[in-house]
Amino acid sequence: MSQTFCDRLFTHVEPLWQRYLEHPFVKGIGLGTLDQAKFRHYMCQDYYYLIEYSRLFALGAAKADNLETMTLFGNLLSGTMNFEMDLHRQYAAQFGITAEALENTKPAAVTTAYTSYMLQEAYRGNVEHTAVAVLACAWSYNYIGKILATWNGALEHPFYGNWVQTYSSQEFTDLAETCIQLVNRLTEGLPERKLQELEEIFLNTSRFEYQFWDMADNQSMWDGINN
Repeated sequence: MSQTFCDRLFTHVEPLWQRYLEHPFVKGIGLGTLDQAKFRHYMCQDYYYLIEYSRLFALGAAKADNLETMTLFGNLLSGTMNFEMDLHRQYAAQFGITAEALENTKPAAVTTAYTSYMLQEAYRGNVEHTAVAVLACAWSYNYIGKILATWNGALEHPFYGNWVQTYSSQEFTDLAETCIQLVNRLTEGLPERKLQELEEIFLNTSRFEYQFWDMADNQSMWDGINN
């Protein structure tokens, strides 16, 4: 079987994704030892992120040049807004945070930079740029979730077990696989110059993912700036 574009991407990014699993925030979820105050900060920031992330799926549907691609982006939008974001609302309820308060979250510097980068690449590029921009988040979360699910007690943890269950679930696996297949299809036959451009977007979003874990673990907003 010939190598797909996503096979190529994974080869380049796997060392970084392995570092995700060693990150104290991610490891804390898997072990069940993460400070809940850190998780609360993460949850609010990630909710803001998912709102902007959803805009990318809508943009992908608008840029699609056929009904099949438009439908895929529409399904991804629905899955994010009605499945993944519901997990955050469930956790918010445990903290006494309303859905309105979640939606009014002020983004941290990393959250702003990450979402702005994805939207910039999507707006200035074609449909394949949008597909690659959303790929690292969905794929790496499923990668993390499936590995954490093998850790002793991670799925059963009374607080973090639901997070691990969600991102290791078949439903989320299907969502991630849809993103992978979409990117592979949209990149077929593209020249190497274009593939390198798309690969850089994927690598940059993967780097932002690591910075997002750092932001969550440090509960940071705009470090060194008080106003």
